[in-house]
Amino acid sequence: MAFIAIHKDNYPQVYRFVRRRVESVELAEELAADVFRVVWQKKWDDASRTDTAWLLTVARNLIGNAYRSRDRQEALQDKLRSAAVVRFGGDSDNVAVQDALAALREKDRDILQLAYWDELSIAEIAGVLHCSESAAKVRLHRARAAFRKHIPAGAETMTQKMGA
Repeated sequence: MAFIAIHKDNYPQVYRFVRRRVESVELAEELAADVFRVVWQKKWDDASRTDTAWLLTVARNLIGNAYRSRDRQEALQDKLRSAAVVRFGGDSDNVAVQDALAALREKDRDILQLAYWDELSIAEIAGVLHCSESAAKVRLHRARAAFRKHIPAGAETMTQKMGA
């Protein structure tokens, strides 16, 4: 019961703190929830430190982790694009694909990579994403549609290979 009280009393302030520091509502909600996951997982008792300053420190650390993760993902995308430019030239379909993938949301990029790079079936994708097969199909369909919006007109052959 004490955990519920801590969550109820502090969630709005933790969420506002996180929301001012991240680019999306989704990420803010996820990070604010993670703060309370940390509280829950630390096997706390009523004497444990759960004051607002400590909660905001946990939030700040999680925000830093999220930014570092985003920066690593962006660096990887830049490296993949640079490798495609060196290998295939700046005007190739491979570079267009790298640019289109980089423009996607991380969730869309991940499901496309699972389907096409890792060659997973819908059932396997559903297992990786911890969702139903029908949800995986819908997510893949939406990711393909988003990909099509970002791919230049000259790269139709690549989108045909991807079933997009």
